[in-house]
Amino acid sequence: MSSSGSNKPVHEVRLGSIKAAIWRDQTQDNKPRFNVSVTRSYKDGDKWKNSEYFGREDLPKVALVMQKAYEWTFSPAATE
Repeated sequence: MSSSGSNKPVHEVRLGSIKAAIWRDQTQDNKPRFNVSVTRSYKDGDKWKNSEYFGREDLPKVALVMQKAYEWTFSPAATE
């Protein structure tokens, strides 16, 4: 997802089973641009899986990890 070819996000925010992964990309004018993906982890038998679907009880956590992801994109660590 990033132009550097890395398959790892530059930062993650996790709250229980909800995770926001932040990916950095560069714009044409060489400024950073951030994209965020949100997933919910769950166990299916013995295997851990991820879902992009959330139940009503997950929504407050989704909102919080998105707020934290937003704040991180404006932090000094995001521009390093």
